[in-house]
Amino acid sequence: MTDHPTANFPDPPYRYPRGRFARYRQVVRILAHHGFGWLLGQLGLSRLLPLHLGIPRRRPVSQHTAAEHLRLAIEELGTTFIKLGQILSTRSDLLPPNYLAELSRLQDAVPPEPLEVIEAQIARELGRPPSELFAEFEWKPIGSASIGQVHAARLKTGEEVVVKVQRPGVESLVEEDLAILRDLARMASGRTTWGQIYDLPGMVEEFSATLLGEMDYLREGRNADRIRRSFAGEPHLRVPTIYWEYTTKRVLTMERLRGIKVDDLPALDRAGIDRKALAETGARLVLKMVLEDGFYHADPHPGNFLVMEGGVIGLLDYGMVGQVDEATRDGLLYLLVAVANQDLDRVIDLGVVGTAAQMERLRRELGHLVATYWGIPLKQIDVARVLEESMGIVRRHLLQLPSHLVLLAKTMAMNEGLTRELDPDFSTAEVLRPYVLRLAWERYLPHQWGKRLIPTLTDLSRLAITLPRRTERLLNRMERGDLSLQMRVQETEHILDVLNRIANRLVLGMLISGFAVALALLIQVYYAGELRWLQGWILAAGMAVVGGLGLWLATNLLRGGH
Repeated sequence: MTDHPTANFPDPPYRYPRGRFARYRQVVRILAHHGFGWLLGQLGLSRLLPLHLGIPRRRPVSQHTAAEHLRLAIEELGTTFIKLGQILSTRSDLLPPNYLAELSRLQDAVPPEPLEVIEAQIARELGRPPSELFAEFEWKPIGSASIGQVHAARLKTGEEVVVKVQRPGVESLVEEDLAILRDLARMASGRTTWGQIYDLPGMVEEFSATLLGEMDYLREGRNADRIRRSFAGEPHLRVPTIYWEYTTKRVLTMERLRGIKVDDLPALDRAGIDRKALAETGARLVLKMVLEDGFYHADPHPGNFLVMEGGVIGLLDYGMVGQVDEATRDGLLYLLVAVANQDLDRVIDLGVVGTAAQMERLRRELGHLVATYWGIPLKQIDVARVLEESMGIVRRHLLQLPSHLVLLAKTMAMNEGLTRELDPDFSTAEVLRPYVLRLAWERYLPHQWGKRLIPTLTDLSRLAITLPRRTERLLNRMERGDLSLQMRVQETEHILDVLNRIANRLVLGMLISGFAVALALLIQVYYAGELRWLQGWILAAGMAVVGGLGLWLATNLLRGGH
C-alpha cells in the first residue's frame, strides 16, 4: 500500500452557497459581472442583482471579447455549467464559430479532494477502505476534474487498474443547478423570441439526462462492456475490462491501459507505428459503431485514445456515448447516397424542423454547398469542413436539428480531425464510400424485406381498424359544432407580462403620490394637543416610507432600461 504523500493538497473545490435562492443570486451576479445584464433583463431576473450591478446597461470596458466573457463566466459558475459549455461547444447549429472555439477551451481541472475524503468515499461505496481492497493505491491522482478524480492502483491479484472516484456531494450540487437551468429555459421560452424558436426546455432535459448519465459509473461500465462485445473479434481495438466487484455508482475500477497518446506523433514514429494504417483503423472503427452497431463513443478527443503495441487502439472514457436507431441509420444511408447523387430533397429530409420558407432557403444553400464539392476527388474532401459549413447554414436560418444528429456530426468531425492529424493525406470519405455501399447492399437485399414489411403491415392493419371510428368521432363533433382548434400566438406571454409590469408601476406611482399628498394634508389639519410633538415623528416616518418606495420604484425602472 503506497503511503500518503507528505505534501499538503490544496483546499477542496468551491462549494455552492446554501439554498436555491442563494445559488440563483450567485448565478445572476456572475452573469452580470461578465456583461450579460441584457440577458437577465430579458429573463426578468434583474431584480436579483445588487443595486450597483443592476443600474448599468452597457458592457463595461474590458480586454476580453463577448465569447471570452462567456467562457470565463461558465468556468466561474462551476461543474454543471462547464459540462453545459462543453456540450454547447459541439453545437455548431446554435452558436457561431468564435463562440464554439472559445467554449472548446473550457477547463474542467480542479484541485483534488483531501485524501481522507477520497478514502471515506471509497469505504462508503465498497464497504472497506482502499488499504484493505488494493495491494497498492496511489494517493496522488493521475487526473482530477469537477465530478471526480482518478487514482492508479493494483489489485491483490496483480492487475493494474485505475479507480475513478466521484466527489462527495457533487450530485446534489448538479441537481440544484439543473433545476435553475430548467427555470431559465422556461423563462426564455415564455419571454424571448429566440427562446421560442429553439426548444430550450427540451435541450435542458436532454442535457440533464446526459450529465446524470455521465455521473453514473455503473452506466459507464455497461457502456464499455457493450462496445467490447460489439468488437469481440476486432484485433485492433482494446476496451478496458471493468472490475465489477470494485465498482458502484460512484466508484469505477477498470483495467489500466498503457500506450502512446494518439496525438504524440514523434513518439508514434519512434515506435514504428504506421500512422496511415492507424488513421484508417480509427475511421473504420467509428463507422462500424455508427452505421452497424448504432452505439458509439461520443467523445473521441486525443486524450481518450492510446496506441498500444502493434498499432492496437486503446479506447478510454465511456461516460459520453451516442445512439443511432435503425430508422436514423437508414436515413443516414439515404443521406450519403443522396449527397453523391445531388438529391437535395433527401438531404433535408432527415429531421430538420422549420417553416416552408426556411426549408426552401435551406434547400437553395445546400445546393450551392453540394455543387462546390461536386467532382472533387474523395481524398480532397474534408468531411469536418463540410459538416461545419452545413451546420452554419442550419444556424443562419434558425432551423432545428435533432440532437442525436448534432452529436453524431460532432463525433464524425472530431474523428476526421484526429485522422487528418495522423495522416494529412487521409480522407474519411475514401473509407466511407465502399463501407456505405456494402451496408446498403446488405440492408436492402430481398431477404431483408420481410423484417421491414411485417412491422409496416402491422401498423397498416391497426390504422385500418381504428380509422373509421376516429373519422366518425371527428364528423360527429363537426356536426355538433364543438370542434375546437388550438392556436398559440408567439410573444403573447411576453407582451402580457410587460403590460402587467407597466400597470403595476403606474398603480404604485399613483399610490406613492396619493400617500404623500394625504400625509401633507393630514399634518396640516390634524391637531394633537399635548401630543403635538408626535406630529414631527409621524411626518418623518411617513416621508421615509414615501422616499423608500419612490427609490425602490426608480431602481426598478433603471434596471428595466426604461
